[in-house]
Amino acid sequence: MLEGLKIVEYATYVAAPGAAGVMADWGADVIKVEPPGGDPIRMFFSSLGVDDAFNPVFDLDNRGKRGIILDTAQEAGRDALLKLIDGADIFLTNVRPGGLKRAGLDHETVMQRCPRLIYATLTGYGLEGPDADRPGMDSAAFWARSGLAAMFRPKGGDPVQLRTAFGDHVASLAIISAVLAAVHERQRTGAGRLVDASLLRVAHYVGGSDFAIQHTRGRIASNRARKDVPNPLINYFKTGDNHWISLLQRQGEKDWPKLARALKVEHLVDDPRFANNRARREHGSALVPLLDEAFAARPLSEIATALDAEEMIWAPMLTPTEAIADPQAIAAGCVVQTPTHDGGTISAPAAPVRFPGADDGPKGPSPRPGEHTRAVLLEAGLSAGEVDAMYASGAAA
Repeated sequence: MLEGLKIVEYATYVAAPGAAGVMADWGADVIKVEPPGGDPIRMFFSSLGVDDAFNPVFDLDNRGKRGIILDTAQEAGRDALLKLIDGADIFLTNVRPGGLKRAGLDHETVMQRCPRLIYATLTGYGLEGPDADRPGMDSAAFWARSGLAAMFRPKGGDPVQLRTAFGDHVASLAIISAVLAAVHERQRTGAGRLVDASLLRVAHYVGGSDFAIQHTRGRIASNRARKDVPNPLINYFKTGDNHWISLLQRQGEKDWPKLARALKVEHLVDDPRFANNRARREHGSALVPLLDEAFAARPLSEIATALDAEEMIWAPMLTPTEAIADPQAIAAGCVVQTPTHDGGTISAPAAPVRFPGADDGPKGPSPRPGEHTRAVLLEAGLSAGEVDAMYASGAAA
């Protein structure tokens, strides 16, 4: 779908590279520009004291790209990057605004040179305000500063740590949508534009339902123990063979009699403590143990049949091991085969959307450090002698 779209990625870690990685799956030509020593996320496992010869975290977000190394602190490296940008549709970076300004790579300077360029920047906190130049990764900017960590914190408990790159990958999707909107706009106007994405703003949208309530009502419900949730029918329950399921209730009252039938507790429907949503909320601490008992009386297979017969909304809570082998996940295209440098493939998460009939999967392995530097610089119009001089000075590797 994106064949012919050229992206220069001047970014590290996950959020911005993840956006370019998905667009590479969809056919864009992505040139990944790394600093000397490479993208720090290449050292993800070694930072944990684990051998990082095989790094699926890096591979996920960088498959199918061409990789080069430039030292943009040197004039030759900076000039080479600008030559690459001259031939690009999109420049994608997560370097902080101050660093870009000092290097002469800020959006005002670059877009004056390339007025059709879509200049996409991902920061922790946005391009304006007192913290615009503050470093911010997803656990800090997306999770903690945004208020999401406080929302997910169990009432009276310690904060819950965010899983690896969770906020980053949500931001990746936001960047993709914004960049492609700008591509469409450029088709009409002929002009490029600045795209300003931040982990903080993405988080406020992700938590938008709660924030909308906070804005208008001044408070939101806290995360509570299962017996104390606002709606006891929107909850987790354990079956007799120790499988957890997630149960949901539609709006209104129609699901309560259906659930009662499925669990063979029809007598609870007439109990005044559980007669409607308000009553069930007030008496949830009494209702949840009764439902626990009913769920625990039968194995998952029987519970599943009964819930499906009543068209209840529910799902099993799978472990990661189970999830990646889930037949429905496979059928939905959640797992793809990514090429490796030795000619094999590895299983990996797919890009988030399928385009039936299109080649929408990984186009190649992630690049080795500097694997395509020489070829890309020659393609950009540098002479062989200029490229050799850059290698000699360390401006390229």
